[in-house]
Amino acid sequence: MGGAEACLLDALAVLRQARPEWKLSVVLGEDGPLSRRAAIYGAEVYLLPFPADLARLGDSGRSRSSLAVRLLSGAPSALRYRHQLGTLFRSMKPDLIHTNGFKMHVLAALAKPHESGLVWHIHDYVSSREVMAKLMRRLSSRTDAIITNSRHVAEDTRSIVGDAANIVPILNVVDLEEFTPEGPVLDVDRLSGFPTAPAGTIRVGLMATLAWWKGHRLFLQGLAGLDRALPVRGYYIGGALYKTQSQESLDDLRRFAKQLGLGDHIGFTGVVSKPAAVMRVLDVVVHSSTEPEPFGRVIAEAMACGKAVITAGLGGAAEIVAGNQCALTFDVKRPESLTEAITKLAEDAGLRNRLGSNGLSTARRDFGRERLARELPPVYEEVLSRVHGTKFTRAAGA
Repeated sequence: MGGAEACLLDALAVLRQARPEWKLSVVLGEDGPLSRRAAIYGAEVYLLPFPADLARLGDSGRSRSSLAVRLLSGAPSALRYRHQLGTLFRSMKPDLIHTNGFKMHVLAALAKPHESGLVWHIHDYVSSREVMAKLMRRLSSRTDAIITNSRHVAEDTRSIVGDAANIVPILNVVDLEEFTPEGPVLDVDRLSGFPTAPAGTIRVGLMATLAWWKGHRLFLQGLAGLDRALPVRGYYIGGALYKTQSQESLDDLRRFAKQLGLGDHIGFTGVVSKPAAVMRVLDVVVHSSTEPEPFGRVIAEAMACGKAVITAGLGGAAEIVAGNQCALTFDVKRPESLTEAITKLAEDAGLRNRLGSNGLSTARRDFGRERLARELPPVYEEVLSRVHGTKFTRAAGA
């Protein structure tokens, strides 16, 4: 699952505990691990599959030359899906609808019943998506609140939808029962097709989707610049989670690594279902996004596992590592600065341990689900009270 899907699970978990009398329902565009895990929290799951052409539509790629054509080709599917969604909403009669992705923000704003409150949960920058920004500016008046995953995204969203919108920044949290220093581990060498690394090897990993701005090539360049005498092995953990076209190719990344001469200095594990089990075997987690990160969930997860982190610290990521007591930062315009940071941590076990310990303390203090349980339900209740004209006491659908 991607970060936005994990955030949805966090919301379900805290709502089930904080407001057990509420009825929770989840509408998903495709079946998968999210539907099964949502059911664990007692949510009623509705599958309303996205048509293939609608699923492929994206507005965040480096080249937008064919965007208009792709949007036009997907328009009939979007209209049909909007009608299906409206029919489902009318049968469900939700008191509140919480949308979790750009396409659903737009579709739900168009399809929602008049009597249902609407909360957009924005996990990414709106301003970088030319077409989506225009749509959301036009439809924002239909929302009752907009949650963002960082203050940085809140400022960006406000620049698009205006000052009248009710924007509430709520930083992401992580499951501190899953992301811990102790627990099961995965053999990243075997997953990469490598023999077990020699004792004393420093394992450095990038965990990310294949979205082009996640900095996979920058990570590989940083590894390629290392002194080969250093006992370092790198790992890319991840793959394609989405159907949009704004992604790197895993085969291209393998070829690029070969061109850099990395050989057995980099392993590609593919997508893993238990990221915490991989983080526990890494010594250093690199977050190499080349553009401002809306939040940087991997950073908080790595901190919760007690791992030293290297990050560019752009955008919302800066809100996680404020003070730099739990991470090293580097300049994305200088791949050699990433090499320097990796070298520093590879050579200094004491620094790795200090950063990991500071990060663990920060994660436990600031990024547990307990904070979300304090911050999210009041947003819902304020919206419900305003929409229904009185203090809301009935069960609420999410």
